[in-house]
Amino acid sequence: MLVGHRHFNGLKTAALFGVMWAVLLGLWAAVGQGNGTMLVLFCGIGLAGTAYTYWNSDKLAIRAMRARPVSEIEQPEMYRIVRELSIAARQPVPRLYVSPTMAPNAFATGRNPQNAAVCCTEGILQLLDARELRGVLGHELMHVYNRDILTSSVAAAFAGLITGLAQFLMFFGGSRERGGNPLAALAMALLAPLAATLVQLAISRTREFDADEDGATLTGDPLALASALRKLDSGTKRAPLPENPDLVDVSHLMIANPFRGAGVGRLFATHPPMTERVARLERMAGARGPVARS
Repeated sequence: MLVGHRHFNGLKTAALFGVMWAVLLGLWAAVGQGNGTMLVLFCGIGLAGTAYTYWNSDKLAIRAMRARPVSEIEQPEMYRIVRELSIAARQPVPRLYVSPTMAPNAFATGRNPQNAAVCCTEGILQLLDARELRGVLGHELMHVYNRDILTSSVAAAFAGLITGLAQFLMFFGGSRERGGNPLAALAMALLAPLAATLVQLAISRTREFDADEDGATLTGDPLALASALRKLDSGTKRAPLPENPDLVDVSHLMIANPFRGAGVGRLFATHPPMTERVARLERMAGARGPVARS
């Protein structure tokens, strides 16, 4: 059994999507039934963009990180670990890539296990020992097995649709010609995109908790991932990635926030605090009892 979410992360994700639905329906009520054509247009554009991103998620992320495929001769340890974990999960072995950056990080992407790719940076391969790398790769594989690319794509589609409707409401006034409150409509137009973004980020953070827990279950070694996360917390601060648009678009896929973030920026982070992730894993290890170390 690969999963056993003691923290109800799946329920939290469903609840967050419910909030997005509520915001969307509120906006639709403000825009008014007379603009059904615009709603269909926004939905069509949003679905097309989401479908393209979802279908090509592996190519877009690999390209953004300038990663290259590696052979088993080049990365025998990475291949050994991924093959072992894939067999344990009864899933296909994904394609493996290495990104030529010293910023320590890793990510997995792909619309399903049959089209998955796992990428490690040169920095993370130098920073972690074999046990810690195994913990990280278990986390990344569970993102694929949990279909998190689909979840994040749907959340992005919701956020995009809400933003589009809010812009329409701001510029065209929605239903005020039928007696609506223009100030309330303006407030909703301004606040709805912010709410959608915060919910989208909350979904991303919840999926990180899931991948931590499920990855630790897959490897049977929560403390290995906890140790890796501690190193990554300091390593990404020493060597952050540049915040260019391509990297920002794929940053939610990575195991650690690749950018410097502090203050208000934490509110808009795609990852939960490392201290909380480590604490959860340590509690998980305590519940499981001592772990044999290789």
